[in-house]
This record gives sequence, structure tokens and C-alpha cells, in this order.
Amino acid sequence: MSAMASSVMAFDPPTLGWSSWNTFALNISDNVIRSQADAMISTGLAKAGYRNVNIDDGYWNGRDESGRVRLNDKLFPYGMRSLTDYIHKLGLIPGIYSDGGENSCSSIYSKVKEGIGVGFYGHEAEDCRQFFIDWNFDFIKIDYCSGMRMGLKEQEQYGKIRREMDRCAKERGRKIKFNMCRWAYPGTWVSEIADSWRTTGDIYCEWESVKYIIKRNLYLQAYTGGGHYNDMDMLEIGRTLTPAEETTHMIYWSICSSPLLIGCDLTKIPESSLALLKNRHLLAMNQDRLGIGAPVVMKKGDVYVVAKDMEKINGKKRAFAVINLSDEVQKIDIDVSMLGMQGPVSLFDCLEDKKLPKANGTLHFTLQPHASAAFFIKGKRLERSVYQAEEAWLKMFHEMWKNEYAQYNMAEQASQGAYVGYLGNSPENYMEWRNVFSEHGGDYILTLRYASEDKRDLSVMVNGGQQLTLYGLNSGSFTDKWKTTTVRVKLRKGLNTVRLYNNEGWAPNVDNMELKPIQGR
Repeated sequence: MSAMASSVMAFDPPTLGWSSWNTFALNISDNVIRSQADAMISTGLAKAGYRNVNIDDGYWNGRDESGRVRLNDKLFPYGMRSLTDYIHKLGLIPGIYSDGGENSCSSIYSKVKEGIGVGFYGHEAEDCRQFFIDWNFDFIKIDYCSGMRMGLKEQEQYGKIRREMDRCAKERGRKIKFNMCRWAYPGTWVSEIADSWRTTGDIYCEWESVKYIIKRNLYLQAYTGGGHYNDMDMLEIGRTLTPAEETTHMIYWSICSSPLLIGCDLTKIPESSLALLKNRHLLAMNQDRLGIGAPVVMKKGDVYVVAKDMEKINGKKRAFAVINLSDEVQKIDIDVSMLGMQGPVSLFDCLEDKKLPKANGTLHFTLQPHASAAFFIKGKRLERSVYQAEEAWLKMFHEMWKNEYAQYNMAEQASQGAYVGYLGNSPENYMEWRNVFSEHGGDYILTLRYASEDKRDLSVMVNGGQQLTLYGLNSGSFTDKWKTTTVRVKLRKGLNTVRLYNNEGWAPNVDNMELKPIQGR
């Protein structure tokens, strides 16, 4: 599945709902789940769009003699189908949990014997029937604690489970959503199997965890799209974060199209946290029909500006957020051209729920420590000229094991502090900028900023056709010295794809691409 989005959504938006793990961990029961489902209604969260009620680890008690997962009937005395029927009658969506290997995570890390043998491995078909036909769940999160320890190949094992899920979905006539919990971006194959996938280890309710997850996701935005989403883990809003930290948490998860799964006790949620979760403008960012990520468009120290198109690729409306990850008050000035706009522009403050005066030129922001702001911006779009390497889609990129394929790296000398390295040496190990927009089409000068301490070749392909090779590129260093090289290319009117590759040997490191139309074309 390509991460490229169309201008009309033909796929599901990110999941909105609640999950049991953050607050209750293994202390779940029928009463707990029903009370949270009821609170989804009474708080107005369901009306705002949150519908999933997801049961995490801890509901089971081994397997019975026939091999079926045995429910812990002390915790769930009325049976699981009674609970899913209750959730469905509220107009909500029940979700369940398992592991791709033999055992549950709780059996490994909490030494809970009831979780031994309850995982999918060896029971893929019968577990899918039990979860989705007999128990009638519509969503599943599948962990990999046991799968990892067993050394299972995740693409193979998750694919096997997905095929059984699809058989059940066909039989019952409605879709089953699949969240893959693998703690790091597993590779571009994941979009063919999962609806969403975790990109980091588990979140916990401290600022350092939220900050870490944001930084890990800054350069993964190319992999969200087409109804398949990076999952930055469950929300810690409504627990013990400060108001500024909760706001940053909600803004970044929303603008990046991550699933929003509330993790607090909804029967005790503070009003300020509830209002933040129900902020209709942040939810609109999250549920926008394009369903795309929000790459970094500007960086100043530990302050990041991220932005994405709304409603239409290269349309007149965008969302942007200014995020202060530092422990100090920060000021930042942003030219509207960095947001892809030509002034004057209309601005709407999503937190204050109000229109701001029209702006032209530079926007000025002062942010408290750990604080963020979010806006909609409307106006005339500029034809973009610079595309950063760290927002490109890398065919062979993953974070799961020793990586000898293209990856994102940090370097102060790179134009926004990051670049792509380990590109090439294989026909599959390429990078692409997708949705490269040209207003009129025609001839352009394409300038690449690169670094290499030896002579390396780099090929350019435009829209799967035109191919050009730049030979012997050498800047004198892989990170400290950067040079530029140019080539003439032809773009079509509208959206284009530009690919960089070296099928035979390693390519130089790539910082960015600049496109300038040739005058008089």
C-alpha cells in the first residue's frame, strides 16, 4: 500500500477510542470495561467521535482441553459475548488483544501463569474465529513479546494472522481493524498487513516519554497514509501530565494522524483533560480525509514546526503546529512561505477556538516549556521548492534489527538537522519524494545537496520514466562537508514522484532536493 494519499478519502480514518492498559493494566474486569464504555457516552466522548473500547492483556486463563482461549470467569463472569453485545448496543466498537507468539506479554514480564499458551502461534485460525465470530470483536491489538522471543519472522506471522482475520471479516460482512504492536517501525511491508502499527516502546505517564515518542516520530511521517497509520501509542491525557504537556501530547498525536486511544479512567477524568480530548479542531486534524502525516518544515533548537495539507493535496488549507520540547521559554519566527503559503493568509487558533487577524510575512510565537500551539492556515499556495530528505519515503527503511538499508540520521550540518544515509547498493533500496507539485509542469533545475567522502553515483528517476545519473559525487566528508549538484528534469502538471537510487553501489548521503522552474519554459 502506497503512503501517497488521494484528495478524496476512500479509507478509514485513525481509530478513536479508549484502551484499558495505561490505567488498569492487568486489573481489568467486566465491571471495569462496562463502566468505561458507559463513561464514553456520559462524557460526550462518543459523540465527539471516540468509539473503540479496547480490552488489553489480562482477560484470559490459559486454554481449555480443546485448545480454545479460556476466559477468566472470575473477572468476566457473564462471558465475553455478553460484554461485546453491551458495547455494540451503546453504539461503540469492542476491541481485544493477543500476542503473535505462544504466550502473552504478562506471562513473560509479570509472570502471570494464566497468560501462558494463549498467543496466536499455532492457533491462528481458531483464535480468529473465537475473537471475531464467537465473541464478535471488531478490532485487535497484537503484541509480539512472545513472538520476538521465539524468533518468529513478524512479516510472516502477522501476515498469517491477517489472512485468517480477513476470512472472518468476509464471513461476517464487516471489517476488522488490526493494530500491530512491534515497538518500532517494522518496514514498509506493514502497510499491506496492518491498519496501524506502533513506532516506539510503550508510553508512560511522564514528559520524557512523550518527548521521546515525538522525537522518534518526527521523521516517520512518510509512512502514514492511505488508511494505514503510525501509532504513537495510547494517550496519557487525564492522568498526571501538566496542562502544557497534555496539550503538546494531544496536538502532535492529532496532526500526525496517529490513532487516539485514551488511557485514563474515564469515570475520573478532569474537565480540562476532557475538553482537550474533545477539541473539535484537533480531532478534525486527526480525522482529515487525506489521513497523512505532518513532516517537519522548520526547526530551531528543540522547537519544531510541523505541517500537513488538509482536505486536498496542495490545496488552500493546511494545519500546522509549533512544538516546544525544551525546558525553557522559547521564541520562534516563522515566515508563511515556510508553511507553503503566500501572504496574506487567514489563521485560526485551534486551542483558543478563534480566528486571528490576517497575516503576511512573519508569524511570531512565544511558547512556555513543553507547550505547543496548533493552527489552520488558509491562503494562496506557493509552489514548493525545497524537499527535505528526512520527509522522503524509503523503500527498505525499518527500525527492527541491524539496518544496512536507507535510514534517517542526525547531523548539525544538514539543512534541518537530518539527512538520509545508507542509500543504494540494491535496486530496492531507494528513496522517493511523493506528491511533488508543479503548477504548470515543464522543465526544472533539480539541485541535490549531498555528502560523501569517496566518489559515489546517484540516479534520479521522475514519474517512473525519465532517468538520469550523476557520477562521481564526492564532497570530502559523509556529514561535515556538503556540496550540491544539478540536473535538468521535466515535471508534469500536478503531482509528481522523484526517486533517488543506486542499483549497483552505495549512493552519497542526501540532505535535500530543490526544484526551480526554468524561465521561459
